Amino acid sequence: MKKNILIIGDGAREHALGWKLRQSEQIGDIYFSPGNAGTVNVGINIEVFPTDFKALVTFVKEKNVDLTIVGSEELLEKGIVDYFQKKKLLIFGPTKKSAQIETSKAWASQFMYKYAIPEAESYSFTSYEKALEFSKKEHRLFVVKASGLASGKGVIVPQSKEEEFKAIEEVMVQKKFGDAGSSIVLQELLQGVEVSLLAFCDGKNIVPMLPAQDHKRIFDFDQGPNTGGMGTYTPLPFVNEDMLTSLRQTILQPFIYGMYKEGHPYKGVIFAGIMLTKDGPKVLEFNARFGDPETESLMLMLDTELHPILEACAQGTLEESLVRFKSGSACCVVLASSGYPSPTVSGEIIHGLNNVYDSEVKLFYAGAVETDGEIVANGGRAMVVAGYGETIKEALEKVYNSIGEKGVHFSGMQYRRDIAWQSLK
Repeated sequence: MKKNILIIGDGAREHALGWKLRQSEQIGDIYFSPGNAGTVNVGINIEVFPTDFKALVTFVKEKNVDLTIVGSEELLEKGIVDYFQKKKLLIFGPTKKSAQIETSKAWASQFMYKYAIPEAESYSFTSYEKALEFSKKEHRLFVVKASGLASGKGVIVPQSKEEEFKAIEEVMVQKKFGDAGSSIVLQELLQGVEVSLLAFCDGKNIVPMLPAQDHKRIFDFDQGPNTGGMGTYTPLPFVNEDMLTSLRQTILQPFIYGMYKEGHPYKGVIFAGIMLTKDGPKVLEFNARFGDPETESLMLMLDTELHPILEACAQGTLEESLVRFKSGSACCVVLASSGYPSPTVSGEIIHGLNNVYDSEVKLFYAGAVETDGEIVANGGRAMVVAGYGETIKEALEKVYNSIGEKGVHFSGMQYRRDIAWQSLK
C-alpha cells in the first residue's frame, strides 16, 4: 500500500519536502495545507486552514493519511503535535513543550546551561528598564533577540552601543516583532563562521544531516538587515569529519539526552545554529523544525528516501542507516521582492519559469501565487532556485545561470550573488 502524506505549510521548505517525497514509488497522494502555486506540481493543495486542528484531523482520517509533517514553528507552539498524538495519529514534529527550544529563547538558554551545551553568553530580560541598564553597564556589544517567535527575523545585530540601546527599545517598547519581544535575550556578539547543523531525532537517537551555511543578511558580503535567509550551500569544506563528530558529541548528543531527561523526548528535526569561534563551536540558537532555506539544499543531497526517516522519527525507531547523503554539492538562492525584509512590493509577474532546462536545478515556490493564469510574487521571499553539482562551483554556476533575463526573473527582484563566498574566497 502506498503512503499518503499531509504537509502543513506554504513555503519553499514544504515544496522541497514534497518534491523529495514524490521521488519515491512508495508514496501515494501528497496533500498540502495550504500549499502554494508550486506545490500543486507535486501534490494537492487543500482548503483546510493549518490552525484548524479539528478539520485537519477529520481530513487525515477521511483521506487515510499515514503521516503528517509540520513545517512551521508557529503551529508547534500552538500544540498541533500534541493534538494529533491525542487522536492517535502519526505526526512528524516535536510537542509544544519540546518546541520551547525555539519558541522561548530564554528557556533554551537555561536548558543549554543546565546540560553544558556550549552557547553564546546570554542574559534574559522581561523589563525594558533592566535590559537597558544592563546594556549600558557592559562595554561589549550584544545581539538583541526577541525571545518568542518572529518568523526568523527577531534578531538585531548592532554595530555600536547606541544601536544596541535603540534595538532594545524597538523590540521591547515599540514592539517591532510584536509579542515575541515581551521578553528578550541579550547575547554576546560572537566572531567566527556560522554553520547550520540539522539532525533527525526520534526521542532517544539523533542523526545529523550535512552541515550547511545560510546567508542571513539581505545584501552581498553580509551587509544590511537580517532576513529569514537568502541562500545556502552544503556540505562545508571547513567542517570535516572530526569536527562533525565533535559537534555531535558536544551539542547534539547533550541536546537529545537533556530533552529526554526533562521529560519531553524530542522527535522531529532539530536545527542548531552554531558559530565556529576561536574558542570553539558555540550554539547561537536552536530551531525546532526544518530550516528554510537549508532544506532546499539538503533535499537535493539526500540519497535515501525521506519518508522512512520521518516515519522512524515519529515512531521512535530511527537508525543511522536510514540517512545517507550523496557526494557533490548543492546550493540555493532566494529570490525576494523589492523592499524585503521590510514591507515589500507584491503582484509582480514572475517570468522565465519554463526557461530552466538543467535537470539538476529545481524551483521551489515560496511567496508566489497564481493570479489570472500568471505566477506572481506575493511579497517577501518569492522563490528559491536550488541546484546540484559535483562541486560547489558547478552547483552555483547552474543556479545563477537560471536566474536573470534568460532565466527566472521579476520586476524589483533582489537576490544575493555571493552565496558560498566564505568557501570560495
